[in-house]
Amino acid sequence: MIIVSVKIPEQTNWIVSCFSEILESKKESSVPRKKKVNTEINTEFVQANGLNFEVQKCGNQSSRKLAICLHGFPEHAISWRYQLPILAELGYKAWAPNMRGYGNSSTPSKREDYAIENLLEDVAHLIDAADVDETVLLAHDWGAVVGWLFAIRKVRPLEKLIICNVPHPAAASKNIGWRQYLKSWYIFFFQIPRLPEWMFGRERSHGMIKRTSTFPENYSEEVMEIYSKNMIRPGGMKAMIDYYRDYFRGGLKRQRDIGFPIIEAPTLMCWGENDMALTKETTYGTERWVRNLTIRYLPRISHWVQQDAPREVNAMISAFLLDEDVPKMIWESKLVLEKEI
Repeated sequence: MIIVSVKIPEQTNWIVSCFSEILESKKESSVPRKKKVNTEINTEFVQANGLNFEVQKCGNQSSRKLAICLHGFPEHAISWRYQLPILAELGYKAWAPNMRGYGNSSTPSKREDYAIENLLEDVAHLIDAADVDETVLLAHDWGAVVGWLFAIRKVRPLEKLIICNVPHPAAASKNIGWRQYLKSWYIFFFQIPRLPEWMFGRERSHGMIKRTSTFPENYSEEVMEIYSKNMIRPGGMKAMIDYYRDYFRGGLKRQRDIGFPIIEAPTLMCWGENDMALTKETTYGTERWVRNLTIRYLPRISHWVQQDAPREVNAMISAFLLDEDVPKMIWESKLVLEKEI
């Protein structure tokens, strides 16, 4: 069992503030603290859907409420290191699995092993293994692709859905434009056999996360080393890219054939506006496909939203899960005038 302790760093250079009802002293904290909760993050393995999943766990594992957090590309379960403790404090059994092909989870070798249907079944079986009465699904990047389709197909009942920086597939298709096509160049590049694995592995693409982050100080050397090992392990880079290959070659079409029925689960979208891969416009009109939708845009925050702005995202998540008003994020710049001599 591995115990990971995380300290949330102070964010400098800019003053980041949510509306005062959360970040000043609305209720001291939206998180109920009737009794002390163990917020250490432990790593264990869970058997699900015929595979072995490495899962970071936090909170009371006897809880009947599950918060399952799905990471993105080219990430790792550790991308939820700032959220697992707050979910535990809210009374959830908090799980962040390394999805198939990531970390020390099973890594099947064939492209079709990463078909969206297999990924949805992974999540369903993990929920079953948790043995709970209700489930909240949080998801970022590729995990959010899975999260959207999991809710659309109603694979398992969801109490609530929280999506970070990936648009609803129907909204994205409707709003895609030339800017988004340019940003999506890598998806087309990933269809080439072997070359993307060589190039991205050689360049250690985990560094892209820190380079494109608004707050690179939020990514410790320990975290970056985990991302690095994640990418260079045998078969790891191919597995990550096979997500894109299978979805591009049939997964999305299969979903379009099924259609996009309304998502009934209350949904929160947290969207970092300074996203190098996705335009804000791809989120417009999402309410057409989600009955109860809340969107919060985070100015100047990058694609890695829950790692870049953990305090703000956690305040939004907490309020949403407690059925309170979800705060917005604003930026305030301080102008400092030098004294004239």
